[in-house]
Amino acid sequence: MFTYKNEWNFTNHHESIIIGLFEKSSKLEGQLAELDKFFEGELTNLIKENDISAKKKRVAAIHTFGKIGSKRIIFIGLGKEKDLNFHELKELFGAAFKKINKEKWIETSLLADSFTTDKLDALDVSHALSEAFSLATYEFKGYKQKSNEPEKTIEEITVYSHADQVEIEAALHIGYVYGKATNSARDLVNLPGNMLKASDLAEYARELAVKYHFEIEVLEKEDMLKLGMGALLAVNQGSVEPPKMIVLKYQGKEAWKDVIGLVGKGITFDTGGYSIKPKTGIVGMKTDMGGAAAVLGAMEIIGELKPEQNVVAVIPSTDNMISGAAFKPDDVITSMSGKTIEVLNTDAEGRLVLADAITYAKHHGADYLVDVATLTGGVIVALGMETTGGMTNDEALFEQVLEASYEAGEQLWRLPIFDCHKEKVRSSPIADLNNSPTRDGHAIMGGAFIGEFAENTPWVHLDIAGTSTTNSSYNLGSAGATGAMTRTLALLVERFEAKGK
Repeated sequence: MFTYKNEWNFTNHHESIIIGLFEKSSKLEGQLAELDKFFEGELTNLIKENDISAKKKRVAAIHTFGKIGSKRIIFIGLGKEKDLNFHELKELFGAAFKKINKEKWIETSLLADSFTTDKLDALDVSHALSEAFSLATYEFKGYKQKSNEPEKTIEEITVYSHADQVEIEAALHIGYVYGKATNSARDLVNLPGNMLKASDLAEYARELAVKYHFEIEVLEKEDMLKLGMGALLAVNQGSVEPPKMIVLKYQGKEAWKDVIGLVGKGITFDTGGYSIKPKTGIVGMKTDMGGAAAVLGAMEIIGELKPEQNVVAVIPSTDNMISGAAFKPDDVITSMSGKTIEVLNTDAEGRLVLADAITYAKHHGADYLVDVATLTGGVIVALGMETTGGMTNDEALFEQVLEASYEAGEQLWRLPIFDCHKEKVRSSPIADLNNSPTRDGHAIMGGAFIGEFAENTPWVHLDIAGTSTTNSSYNLGSAGATGAMTRTLALLVERFEAKGK
């Protein structure tokens, strides 16, 4: 897929060559000035006439008419050198790859050194390039009848740079792994509910375990009954599909300590139960396992890059259906922790399955917990579709999650959990907790409920109800699943520092 070469010359043959253009002056310098000579000054004229622009986000493709080896040059406007950052560079590369894919060109090349700045070296450029390539060219194949015409997609990218070959190739590999695993998460979320049941999610986890030598455990319904997982079992009551509690373990240290627990909500379809969703709100509920997908995507990255950390991934999976056996509002259930829960809203089922999953993650030795879930519509009201909502009981852990989200380019904003929120969750007259005390601050109520099961273990809750999908195509993806928080979770694990270090 990616090939490194040290020196580009004007006779190299490629379908296209991607070159970065900074707003420095109207006069081309260095290699670009030399390139302009082959065009007898016409590149300068095109810049003056604004057909080629150094303004940020401008992408222009010109035909070379045989004046050099490459058929086309794709100029990417980078704006002012001091203003360009890593995330913007990924976006720009994404736009270029979208254009290349649209034109059905199967090969391209890049002058990596034309994108470097004082803050971004050739390794950053290479990482941004390969991650953007994976993300921008993603497309869920779906189930439409296929045309007999062969598909044309990018098959080869040559990177030219004077930087060290081993380091460039490593950066290309890491970026590609992050993008590819995000796409794996996207695939899972995009699958329809009849194609991805709890048993299918468990089988997917087993395949990951075989490929990356993870330890795996899948609890069946009988196991859950023995362990007293009454919260997950209650959500499953209305279904004909058996529930699964999926556990993957990765040990990157000699001793099983400082264990990071990643917990992902795996509701494969959510009707809302007897608190049934409206006909417009129920469409798209195949995506209610976005948290599970993010955790599995992160485990793929962990399996590929093998960080020196210990991780336990726990995924509670079922659908939430309606039948004569389904759980109901006013029911009281007993979670694995022993805490009793009054069910006021069967559509607040995600926090119930997470309650047992968090307890089970602690059972497996998790010293730190991060749960990720498409939990509430309330987080969309609060933060919109572009920002994940975060809550925590531990400042130091949240800071690490926040830093990882910034490095991944995934927006995260913290919401509070005050004592008044905890009191509302504990306000049931007949049980220890209730699962939906009020619509006010609904996202916070969901987080506060889950926090009751994290107890004193450092914990962060990530609500991706808004960010897990999008309705329109963008530079680094297509309409549908986004794979939100996959890269953040993996970066958290990779960069993690335990307390006291």
